[in-house]
Amino acid sequence: MPKLAANLTMLFTELPFLHRFAAAAAAGFRGVEYMSPYEHEPELLAERLQTAGLEQVLYNLPVGDWARGDRGIACDPSRVGEFQDSVGSALAYARTLRCTRLNCLAGRVPENVSVERAEATLVENLRFAAPALAAAGITLLLEAVNTKDVPGFLVSTTRQAVRILDAVGTPHLRYQYDIYHMQRMEGELAETLRAFLPRIGHVQLADNPGRHEPGTGEICYEFLLPLLDRLGYEGWVGCEYKPLTTTEAGLGWITRCAAPI
Repeated sequence: MPKLAANLTMLFTELPFLHRFAAAAAAGFRGVEYMSPYEHEPELLAERLQTAGLEQVLYNLPVGDWARGDRGIACDPSRVGEFQDSVGSALAYARTLRCTRLNCLAGRVPENVSVERAEATLVENLRFAAPALAAAGITLLLEAVNTKDVPGFLVSTTRQAVRILDAVGTPHLRYQYDIYHMQRMEGELAETLRAFLPRIGHVQLADNPGRHEPGTGEICYEFLLPLLDRLGYEGWVGCEYKPLTTTEAGLGWITRCAAPI
């Protein structure tokens, strides 16, 4: 069974955010991820991690104004300076939280910007960010997101993401493979994992439809998670799903899919 990290943006939402660390540890998780740490002082988050005995596995570079519809700013030619500043902010948090993976959300293609220009902007921004983070021992990730949930998102398939990785041309940039998003966009989950595992730096899961926990939909995690073991994947798998009822009530899938967290 791969190492499972609780995504605290989506799990244990019955509790205030800062109380979710202890809840995740009590449920057996040893790692956590979440979308954004920037609403809290890094020293406070670090204290919660240490007290709970948790590893900070992942979070995103700043994504812009989420409430106004931003889902990342890395492909926007008018926000290159903002993106570069955001890398510094993310790095400062990573040093305090001892986090060695940061995810980049490319964002939606801006109005009046061609897909080609948006992608070229993304490539240049990744060329800026990946070496800056690598110097601090941090791997940058690029995630593909389905365009059914997020219309207009620039990077939406595995092959597109890998093509962008190739264009950036650095070993310090890897692919974040979200099983839920890629089931919606392309299917062929097992074959994609086999073909692209050397490019994958992090995996996330949820079932489809509904983005709930494994066992509530069509994806056979009883097959996929042991497959990751057989393929030699040694990274974390982020549990980024919306519990169908409560978090703890839905954790039985872990036992069904194999072994201890």
